[in-house]
Amino acid sequence: MAIMDGPGARQQYGDELRRLREAAGLTQEELSVRAVMSRTHIAHIEAGRRRPDLADARRLDEVLGGDGVLVRFLPTLGEGRVAEHFAEALRLEGMAKVIRVYGPKLVPGVLQTEAYARAVLGSGFPAKSDEERDKLLVTRLERGRILDDFHTPVLWALLDEAVLRRPIGSRAIMCEQLCHIVELGASRRIRVHVLPFSAGSHALMEGVVSLMWFDDLPPVAYVEGLSIGRVLEVPSVVRECQAAYDHALGDALSHDASLAMIESAAKEYEHALQE
Repeated sequence: MAIMDGPGARQQYGDELRRLREAAGLTQEELSVRAVMSRTHIAHIEAGRRRPDLADARRLDEVLGGDGVLVRFLPTLGEGRVAEHFAEALRLEGMAKVIRVYGPKLVPGVLQTEAYARAVLGSGFPAKSDEERDKLLVTRLERGRILDDFHTPVLWALLDEAVLRRPIGSRAIMCEQLCHIVELGASRRIRVHVLPFSAGSHALMEGVVSLMWFDDLPPVAYVEGLSIGRVLEVPSVVRECQAAYDHALGDALSHDASLAMIESAAKEYEHALQE
């Protein structure tokens, strides 16, 4: 199989998966059992709508005797401008009609200002060159353009209070970033809820999660840790993530109270600049 980068890469990959599956005499359901994946996910891969992560590609290749082909051509399906584990989530984010994000320590990427994003991308390890950072920055800022349409996607942001209190870059950068969130929330473009420190423990303490809903695809959840991330699409698992998000949301401040807290934090950074 010779897969080249481009719009048809996913479909070529899906066609090859289908060819290998049929050559093995397996239905999608039978392959899903052997590869420990959902049949729906396999169907979406074959249709060119989704891509497997590395672990899934390895299992599919092993079950189907692909001699490594499904692994070797996996990188051609990504955008090349984000971490490998985030490429699929980025694609889905652009298709979603409803998004609910949780930020435990940082402002979610889709809401980041240029200065804040530059500070975040420049603080990772191993260190990135200015050229590498700027390439990632372009993609990060492009993500925010999904908010140009007032109606789609519907975006809810659940932020831990730590996001407001941890100074990223500088006080001026933090003031600008928090004012940006307040402006989006006050204009009713997004809905924001802050989980205050006073809430104590909550259902989302263990990591980052984003929930996405679509017009013609089943909902998914994206979970992420240090240098790893995974799109979850098994219905029962997605429902668990949705329930955890709802549970944490119940411990958060209202939209108006959250905007007031964020605005207050922005003013604190602004006042500190004048000292």
